[in-house]
Amino acid sequence: MLNMLAFMQGSDQAIVDAAKNTNALLGAGIGIGLAIVGAGIGLGRIGGQAAEAIARQPEASGEIRGAAILFAVLLEGATIIAMVFALLFKLVA
Repeated sequence: MLNMLAFMQGSDQAIVDAAKNTNALLGAGIGIGLAIVGAGIGLGRIGGQAAEAIARQPEASGEIRGAAILFAVLLEGATIIAMVFALLFKLVA
């Protein structure tokens, strides 16, 4: 599509490269934003559900807390990987 628009405007390769770079920056920004928002929602739900579970069964608070921390760490790892990939796509494009 971008190549067709550039063909209609003239044969300037710089216009095509600039348009592709702009789309890459837009995609990287959207990807980073979605990763951050998803992680925030996920961490909020993990914390809320863990607090509710501890309130229901205080004797199992150690196991619940350990499981919540494990899930939070896995979520943060996935978020960091998503951000790194989005930034790499931005730098490569």
